[in-house]
Amino acid sequence: MVTPASVVNLTVHGIGPAPRPLDPDEDGTWVGTDQFERVLDAVAGRGDVVITFDDGNASDVEIALPRLVERNLTAEFFLPAGLLCQPGRLDHEGVRELLRAGMSIGSHGWAHINWRGLDDRQAKREMVEAHQVLDELTGHRVSRVAVPFGAYDRHVLRRLRQARVTRVYTSDGGRARPGSWLQPRNSLRRDLDAAWINRVLDGVPPLPVRAKKLAARAIKRIRG
Repeated sequence: MVTPASVVNLTVHGIGPAPRPLDPDEDGTWVGTDQFERVLDAVAGRGDVVITFDDGNASDVEIALPRLVERNLTAEFFLPAGLLCQPGRLDHEGVRELLRAGMSIGSHGWAHINWRGLDDRQAKREMVEAHQVLDELTGHRVSRVAVPFGAYDRHVLRRLRQARVTRVYTSDGGRARPGSWLQPRNSLRRDLDAAWINRVLDGVPPLPVRAKKLAARAIKRIRG
């Protein structure tokens, strides 16, 4: 298979009726089952789209998994290790079911908190201990991370490198180079429609928009 020059990373949070009280603004990234299916139909057979899931919601297995399997699609699921088995979240058997179906597991930290400004103890739990829990659960080293809330700075990136993380997914939007350590993603949102799908998958933003996104990413990488 030829490696594409760039990829579109998609992020799914929750699908269908929410089985638990949602955090503030979380409902903005919770999509309907029909919306999710339209996205899957649009990306099936494409080698330039990567599907990821954040937050470890129960809908990952109950709704997403069978629809991925039906279309011969795979995805990477980024789990907050400290929230597993809570109401509305994946339990350990759900994680094993994802693995049996050929899906991949990454880390979304421990407690789904903002990583900017963490002290050393908090950072160890989020970026080291969370990985250890997932290592034991999956039976292999988990080395890829999705940053909670897309919130990062140079200190977060430094700690992730020290933790030997091999890939970091953000929420910066736009396309990504396949081999880059830092990977921007595009979050599915409650108001997505056919126009959104076409724009994200195949649209080419105007040069000023692209320049603005690149500048914003650069600022995040160097800010303290």
